[in-house]
Amino acid sequence: MGQGITSPGRIQQTVGRYSVRSRLLVSAPVERAFAVFTNRLDRWWVKEYTWSGPQALADIGIEPREGGMAYEIGPHGFRTDWGRVLAWQPPRRLVFVWQIGPDRAPVPDPAQASEVEVWFTPAGGERTLVELEHRNFDRHGAAAEGYREALTAGWQELLSRYADAVETDAVETAEHG
Repeated sequence: MGQGITSPGRIQQTVGRYSVRSRLLVSAPVERAFAVFTNRLDRWWVKEYTWSGPQALADIGIEPREGGMAYEIGPHGFRTDWGRVLAWQPPRRLVFVWQIGPDRAPVPDPAQASEVEVWFTPAGGERTLVELEHRNFDRHGAAAEGYREALTAGWQELLSRYADAVETDAVETAEHG
């Protein structure tokens, strides 16, 4: 299992054949870091990565409970579920099934989908270490390695945007708090 480490900027990544693990430090207490990740996908998720696209996406989110869905709502209220929450442990941990295939089609069977686990660990001084592991790409079949490569870059962009959203949230909280 060839391992590689990349760290262009604030996000460090460790790459395995069927997994990618990302780490970043955000300037926020663990409760805010978790809340922005789970409740504010609309602020940081790349809209071009959705089925609805940037012009038609009405909402994107995660239902806050085990068994809850990761979803998007597009034109005319059309809802697409793209994941299921396996573990909901605020503000420390979230696990969900990634039910999007390498061809960007929905994967209805969770046994054929990869998983994302995110840990939020206090790092002192109002900072949080966020660690994300996207694993089990082998469940996506023959395209698994290429899909892992694409999502290694994808998570780099998503987590950069997430870190920016955490910073923006801190400024907005300070201005209105």
